[in-house]
Amino acid sequence: MRAVFLSEARDEFLAGISYYESEHSGLGQRFKDEIDRCVIWISEHYLLHRVRALGYRRINCRVFPHNISFVVHDKTLWILSVAHSARQPEFGSSGR
Repeated sequence: MRAVFLSEARDEFLAGISYYESEHSGLGQRFKDEIDRCVIWISEHYLLHRVRALGYRRINCRVFPHNISFVVHDKTLWILSVAHSARQPEFGSSGR
């Protein structure tokens, strides 16, 4: 399954990498690896996550306090957001 990040999700992802790298050398790479692993896992198990009220699904990352909101359409995994759990508890809560 092909994974596509919406531009806002890509920006959130890259900002997370930069932030963690600025906190500690190598931590940005660990964050990137965590998101990459989650995206691979989602592409193989996306039906395990419940559909939320706005029609998307979400997975919580295991190591970093982030979640990934996504939809699957026509064999494409659309990543809607890569959000810090404390700042964006629900996709769509900020008018997205």
